[in-house]
Amino acid sequence: MTDRVVAPAAARRSGRQLRIAAHGYEADIASVGATLRRLRFEGRDLVVPFDADELRPNYRGATLAPWPNRIVDGRYTFGGVEQRLPLTEPERGHALHGLVAWTDFADRVAEPDRVVLATTIEPQAGYPFRVEVEVEYRVGADGLTQVVTGRNLGAEPAPWGTGPHPYLVAGPDDMSTSAQPVNGWTLRLPASAVLTVTPDRLSPVALEPVDAHPEWDFRTPRRIGATFIDHAFTSLARNGGVATVEVRAGDGRGVALAWDAACPWVQIHTADTPVDPSTHRIGLAVEPMTCAPDAFNSGAGLVVLGPGVEHIASWRIHALTS
Repeated sequence: MTDRVVAPAAARRSGRQLRIAAHGYEADIASVGATLRRLRFEGRDLVVPFDADELRPNYRGATLAPWPNRIVDGRYTFGGVEQRLPLTEPERGHALHGLVAWTDFADRVAEPDRVVLATTIEPQAGYPFRVEVEVEYRVGADGLTQVVTGRNLGAEPAPWGTGPHPYLVAGPDDMSTSAQPVNGWTLRLPASAVLTVTPDRLSPVALEPVDAHPEWDFRTPRRIGATFIDHAFTSLARNGGVATVEVRAGDGRGVALAWDAACPWVQIHTADTPVDPSTHRIGLAVEPMTCAPDAFNSGAGLVVLGPGVEHIASWRIHALTS
C-alpha cells in the first residue's frame, strides 16, 4: 500500500492563507503576491475569486509594485543609466506589473480583521534598488481597505509605482448576458481623459479627452454592453478628494472601488479572453495606479523614493446594496 502524501497548508499554490472578517465582509488573502483571493459581503462575491490551490489567473487580485501596468520593451533610463528588465509579457514585449506578483510575502500582523504582509525587492538586473513593500488589508463597516507602502532601504533614489489588480463583480444579471456578465453591468467612471494605446501591443500613444472617444465615456453611468476597454484613465472627478468607480448589476446592487489623490490614474479592463470562455468578461478589472502606464519612461505620476523615504497609497472596495 502506498502512503498518501498530504500537502501542508503552506504548500498551496497561492501561498499561505489568511482570512479576515468583520461587519459582513470576509476576505481571503494569499501570501504569494499579497493577493486578494476572495472578497465577499454577506455571502456575495465582490471580486472574481480563485481557489487557494489554483495558479492565480491573470494577476487576479495581486499587488503590483514597484510599477503597475507596462514598461514598454522592458527598458527605461533612470539617473542617467539605462535599465533593461525581463519581458514578463513576451507576447507584447513588455515588462508587466512589477516584480512582486509571484513573491511570497512574510506575515507581520495577523488579526481577526487585519493582516500586514511584507517583502523586500532586492537589487537585480533592471531594478538595482532595494525597496521594502508592505501591504495591509483590513475590513470594517466601510469595506475592505488595502494600504501599500514602499520604503527605500537603499542609498540611492529609486523609481516607484503601485496599484492593485482586482476584478470586480457587480452581481448576477439577466440570462441574456449570463455568459459574459460584464456586458450587463452599469459602469460609473468619473474620468475625463483616456490614454490611447496601440491595438497590438497596448503601448501608450496619447492622452486624449473622453469627449473624443464616447465609447469610453462613462462619466454618466451606463451599461457596458460589448464595449472593449483596456485603457488607463485620468483627470478624475473627486468627492471630498476621493475618486470612486461603481459597477452595478441589473438589480441595482454592485460594488465600488474608491481611492484618494495618491492614485491619479486608473486602469479599466473588461477581462476579454475569448480563447478562454471560463474567464471571458466575467469581471471588470479596476486598478487605481499611482502612475501612468510606462511611467518609468514618460515620468507621468512617477514617484521617486529618496533613501529612507516611504510612499503610501490606499484604496477601498465596498458593496453597493441598492
